[in-house]
Amino acid sequence: MSFFDLIPESLGLAAGLYDARTIIGCTAVGFGGYMLLDRVLGAKGGYEGEWRAHLAPASLTLHSLLDGMGIGLAFQISPQIGWVIAIAVLTHDIADGVNTVSLSMMTSRRTTAIRWLIVNGCAPMLGVILGLLVHIPGWALAPLLAAFAGAFLYIGACELVPRSHLRDPRLRTTLASLAGMALMLAVTTWAK
Repeated sequence: MSFFDLIPESLGLAAGLYDARTIIGCTAVGFGGYMLLDRVLGAKGGYEGEWRAHLAPASLTLHSLLDGMGIGLAFQISPQIGWVIAIAVLTHDIADGVNTVSLSMMTSRRTTAIRWLIVNGCAPMLGVILGLLVHIPGWALAPLLAAFAGAFLYIGACELVPRSHLRDPRLRTTLASLAGMALMLAVTTWAK
């Protein structure tokens, strides 16, 4: 999602406003900021702490909300663009739902994971409504998307991939991760 959607999109939105170095810097700030937040919450309540258990699912849910806003904003441009973006976003939001549940289950009870899944599933719909009603200034969108990309790079590289390898260190886990990346590339390429 970060490599094939958020970072390229933020670089495109930054044209004429920010240089690539600034946008990549925002990505690094998102990565480092999320890492700091993750570590601080982990230190406060221990690895199993209540706050930390909600950090990753809340981040993915916020991203789903912003995805929905993107759909709403795209429909403001034209219905055709809106539908293309909607299909691309909803395709990768399925993966967000799976990730939300798996991250919730690592540190929480099953009921908490189900609640986060429901909230994550409703977030894009609320985002579409907000996207149709609210305008985010272009100067703010590129750095915001880049920072989210950094946070999601942290979640993927430092949470999801290591945990999947820990549970099943065989080659098939790595191949499944690569297949997921290929699917995201295909979806985002098709959507453009």
